[in-house]
Amino acid sequence: MTVKEVTDIIEDLAPLPYAESFDNVGLLVGDGNAKVSRILVTLDTLENVVDEAIANKCNLIVSFHPIIFGGLKKLTGKSYVERVVIKAIKNDIAIYSMHTALDNVPEGVNAKICEVLGIKNPKILIPQKETIKKLTTYVPVKDAETLREALFDAGAGNIGNYSNCSFNANGQGSYKAGEKANPTIGEIGKIHYEEEIQLNITFSKAKQAKIMKALFTSHPYEEVAYEVITLENSNQNIGLGMVGELETAMDDMTFLKIVKQKMGAEGIRHSELLNKKIQKVAVLGGSGAFAIEAAKASGADILITADIKYHEFYKAEGKMIIADIGHYESEQFTKNLLVDYLTKKIPNFAIRLSESKTNPIKYL
Repeated sequence: MTVKEVTDIIEDLAPLPYAESFDNVGLLVGDGNAKVSRILVTLDTLENVVDEAIANKCNLIVSFHPIIFGGLKKLTGKSYVERVVIKAIKNDIAIYSMHTALDNVPEGVNAKICEVLGIKNPKILIPQKETIKKLTTYVPVKDAETLREALFDAGAGNIGNYSNCSFNANGQGSYKAGEKANPTIGEIGKIHYEEEIQLNITFSKAKQAKIMKALFTSHPYEEVAYEVITLENSNQNIGLGMVGELETAMDDMTFLKIVKQKMGAEGIRHSELLNKKIQKVAVLGGSGAFAIEAAKASGADILITADIKYHEFYKAEGKMIIADIGHYESEQFTKNLLVDYLTKKIPNFAIRLSESKTNPIKYL
């Protein structure tokens, strides 16, 4: 398999268009056409991780966090980022990262946290905006069914638990073919009127390339009239964080002790305990202070996340508990998720879970 063939499989799980605008995702180092020998999966790509890849003859590192986040103006080896990139290039090792693309999908980072903590019926906490698009096109009546099916097969027309959704309106289109045209229907230089169907269909922005390919391949006209717009509708299946319920409510201290044990946290920084049962739980892997208001609005009894600053704990306002379990601790099972996924998709391929320690934070 090539690097691109492997990363295409990853992008079926975590499409890169779902990554946040500030992020740096995709193939960061290496040639997409290179043949892959073995894959090493890690949370972070540090020098010891590259050494581990070399020792185990892995020439593709799949890393949750991107090693290159800002721009690199020099490669002199003076920073850990530069040293990683140089070592990877010298040893023909490709590095790929999906980061917030995996944060935003329903089978991603936060779903794994919910699985580990036994949180049931998880739903997206902060739906991502502008993820739904609508295609409008005009097609001759006799070709409408063929085009509809092609668009459905490409992934259009899914709304919640419903598929093959579209709106169709009959009308009459007109056009006059120019001298250099090659009209499917009608004659050059003459106005032609055709009974057409206006076809309206929604799709996820991650599928736009496939939808456009299906449109142009299956539409009978030489020049396809179409419009694509971005909708403001919320997509409840894409976004950051999740909120769900415990099977059995428990007191706050008991639950925090379970979280500490299951997430392998050295310690938990938390806001004032409310001495009430914990039932509804919100989670957000990584830095999650921005999710505090959304968690309160959801009715969560507790928000489990990381990187909470001093004054941000006040935002709990006695309505819920904010628990900071540590950035690494909140995302550590992501690499297990990726290994399990890739092993199922490429069962006869060597995929290794990194054993390198990459948590930069130590506890006394």
